[in-house]
Amino acid sequence: MPSLPEISAEDVVREPVRVQFEVFLDEHRRQLNRCVEGLTEEQVRRSLVPSRTTLLGLVKHATFVEKVWFDEAITCRSRAEIGIPSTPDESFVLRDDDTIATVQRAHREACESSRRTASALSLDDLVHGNRRGPLPLRWVFLHVLRELAQHCGHADILREQIVND
Repeated sequence: MPSLPEISAEDVVREPVRVQFEVFLDEHRRQLNRCVEGLTEEQVRRSLVPSRTTLLGLVKHATFVEKVWFDEAITCRSRAEIGIPSTPDESFVLRDDDTIATVQRAHREACESSRRTASALSLDDLVHGNRRGPLPLRWVFLHVLRELAQHCGHADILREQIVND
């Protein structure tokens, strides 16, 4: 089973920007993947806000994000071909067979696939499979980093509420 790299952003201060982008992404991927560790299946499914956002749903949504930006945007395959929901909101929906282990594994596999797919491109290469039109990979990295950072913050708050309940 793939694992998320353990390199820290502090380790790449003097590395090329591409390496820095990849390490920052992996730190946020790892943090989000681990937000469900040490909790019960009931806790990670607990709804604490009016939206569909749960801890397990955040990790499942992060898998969707990886596939949207590093599969759909790069390969130009449709969401139906990839096998992902058509909207971000739907990506938070948990099925009965979604567990901590299965959702974490799917997320790690999606991250590994994202790294492989992006590795063939330079930061200035354009990806053509997004509704915004052609975008440089650099923009995709920054957009995904922003989204992961927001969701890590959401996960921190939800986890704190669950643990202190």
